[in-house]
Amino acid sequence: MRVATWNVNSVKQRMPRLLGWLDEREPDVVCLQETKLADDAFTALLGQELAGRGYEVALYGEVQWNGVALLSKVGLEDVVTGVAGAPGFPNPEARAVAATCGGIRIHSLYVPNGRVPDSDHYQYKLAWLKALRDVVAAGPAEQIVCGDMNIAPTDADVFDPAAYVGSTHVTEPEREALAELLATGLHDVVRDRWPTERIFSYWDYRAGMFHQDLGMRIDLMLASDPVAERVKAAWIDRKARKGTGPSDHAPVIIDLDVAPDGDIGPVVPPPSNPRGARKRTTKLPQNR
Repeated sequence: MRVATWNVNSVKQRMPRLLGWLDEREPDVVCLQETKLADDAFTALLGQELAGRGYEVALYGEVQWNGVALLSKVGLEDVVTGVAGAPGFPNPEARAVAATCGGIRIHSLYVPNGRVPDSDHYQYKLAWLKALRDVVAAGPAEQIVCGDMNIAPTDADVFDPAAYVGSTHVTEPEREALAELLATGLHDVVRDRWPTERIFSYWDYRAGMFHQDLGMRIDLMLASDPVAERVKAAWIDRKARKGTGPSDHAPVIIDLDVAPDGDIGPVVPPPSNPRGARKRTTKLPQNR
């Protein structure tokens, strides 16, 4: 079974690329984030196309912001939207949908950004993650928790730690919240499989960050013990970030039991112009 997660940053904008990617990679389960469409609009736009490809669909969307979806060819049971006990900002936001697909409880998540450390939105992010941890801890043995987590787990998951000083995504409380989620029995399967490799899933649109491979790994696949033991391949589909009109995120893919493309990875294809160790700190585009 192939499971993928992808922050598409507007499914309407990404529709042709998304459909072509589904045909190319043929995932059995797809978790989407930042769909940015109300459920009826999503269905009107993509319902027939997805049904024709054999997907059942679970949605939790908004008119303009956020939005998550689960597409499955292997069953879609016990659908739950939202995270029990999680706060809103100030109202509930469309950031989580879960269902049982092929016997695995799968969560498609768009974790709050946090905006600025110690802001109200940052505190909202931490509280939301605490509620998520409680839900996962109470869940079944076989789970995949995936999506845009908006946290880089370690300094190895950003191109230059010095560039992110004073920014969200890398602060100690955020990383502690992620560690507490992992402590429920989850494994960061991409990093576990590629412990020393340079791996990113997000690159800012601005300042040529993608072409210089100046990115972050914030899109994660977290799997419980029984699922992690089945992983035969785990990789970032960087190809989907290339070309005209891409999302600023690339899909993350894991193959369970069988790897149709072999144990490829960690990034397919590898960056054409990687920037390795840097002598000078690069400022983030928003800080220039």
